[in-house]
Amino acid sequence: MAGSILIRNARIIDGTGAPWFRGDARIENGRIAAIGPALAGQADRVIEAGEAWLAPGFIDAHCHDDLVFLREPDRPEKIAQGVTTIVAGNCSFSLYPASADSHELLRGHFAGLLGETGSDEIFADFSAYRAELHRRGIAPNLVSLVGHGAIRLAVMGYENRPATEAEITRMQALLKAQLEAGAAGISYGLVYPPSAFADERELVALAETAAACGKLVAAHVRSYEGGLMSSIEEFLAVLRKARAPGLLSHLQAAGRPNWGRIPAAIDRLEAARCEGIDVSFDMYPYMAGSSYMLQLLPPSSLEGGLPALLARLADPATRATLRDWVEKGDDDPELQSKISLIGWSNVQLSAIGAEHLKSLEGLRMDEAARRLGIAPFDLLVRFVEEDEGRTGIVMFQLDEADVRCACSHRLHMVGSDGLPRPGAKVHPRAFGTFPRVAGPLRVEALWFSLEDAVRRMTSISAQRFGLYDRGIMRPGAVADIVIFEDDISDRATFTQSDLLASGIRHVLVAGEPVILDGRPTGARPGAVL
Repeated sequence: MAGSILIRNARIIDGTGAPWFRGDARIENGRIAAIGPALAGQADRVIEAGEAWLAPGFIDAHCHDDLVFLREPDRPEKIAQGVTTIVAGNCSFSLYPASADSHELLRGHFAGLLGETGSDEIFADFSAYRAELHRRGIAPNLVSLVGHGAIRLAVMGYENRPATEAEITRMQALLKAQLEAGAAGISYGLVYPPSAFADERELVALAETAAACGKLVAAHVRSYEGGLMSSIEEFLAVLRKARAPGLLSHLQAAGRPNWGRIPAAIDRLEAARCEGIDVSFDMYPYMAGSSYMLQLLPPSSLEGGLPALLARLADPATRATLRDWVEKGDDDPELQSKISLIGWSNVQLSAIGAEHLKSLEGLRMDEAARRLGIAPFDLLVRFVEEDEGRTGIVMFQLDEADVRCACSHRLHMVGSDGLPRPGAKVHPRAFGTFPRVAGPLRVEALWFSLEDAVRRMTSISAQRFGLYDRGIMRPGAVADIVIFEDDISDRATFTQSDLLASGIRHVLVAGEPVILDGRPTGARPGAVL
């Protein structure tokens, strides 16, 4: 247990959005013991803030650090941003629960998004995953959602059909076991098979289970393109029928034809709250998103998993049909393809597992295809065949006015949506989201005040995930704390995405320094919450 610490002469931002004030903070036994001006008494350690900002530790409300936590438990790029708690298991992807029959299916499912996943990195349940993280020790805290994809794979595999009543009952029992063991809720990924194959009946039933356990329902909805509004309606209907609290993941309008729709989307969420639906959303502060190569194909093409997709691509007629859909889209305006909206030139290769193709990382798809003397769609097929669909991509698809509208709204909380792939050219949001919000977007772009920026990174997320003793500077709260400078800033870019943030002076997790005077301490006081 950490000893006593006295932090002197800070400008304190309490996380509520209230104006900052000057004061000291005393920490004892991992919790905030007192806050006020000129606190008296001795302490094991005195930290002189020197008018730096002191705030609750930042909470990453949406990311995909499940796998990298096992491999890099110190999470250096996160603590360098002042992040003390990370919410993983999003968009239907979690490393558990797995049955004997679904173990390899889940391994492949997860590997598609985050690269090669070891057999020993898939777990039977939440308790086993938590136990392994605690055995290794972790620097920041982890909150884990149960991925709907893992649950469906355990019961139905990659079958593209509505679940039977018996199958839904089995899924509910599996979900309930994870939630009662301590998982924070369920996440849907309704563009990612097999989660994409579920109908409303299944989604409502699982949301009812989450609600009965007092847990959250998060959703990557079916479309952020032409079908954004109908996808929001589907999610709201699930929450209404299940009487469940909901978090709409990374609210955005993708593709130029859809720009300008975010104000209407937010109005609909506000109206839903007036109807009694408890919903909010997260979003990252960048004009580009990131996913994996398979998202450029229609979800139905993945029925049966990767082997079935490879068989479809081997058939000339089916391959031609898929090429036509990818490059031209669907006749239904709500079923738009990414490429038909943004073009190959706005898709950047960010993470490639196959060594013979890795030199293409950082290139746009059209540029990489020209280098190889093939068409972009044929390059996509090569990545599916030779990289087993595990190729990460960055998609430049969002409008700044829309992103600002979302990120400055009262229902918004900050999530990086980072896809960590060490050694790859990943989206810079994994390294810079939180200093970007507290720094350039506040100081230069004037998106919000510092107090409001901190609120979006702390208390709003803490409340949403039931972390009622974190995310706020109050006596009795857990001492997850960040102290940062006026010039806090992100440094990572789309060409140099692994540059650590600057301006973070000290970071404490449960009262123990994990960064002290700008340097990692090597301590691992974090816990799976």
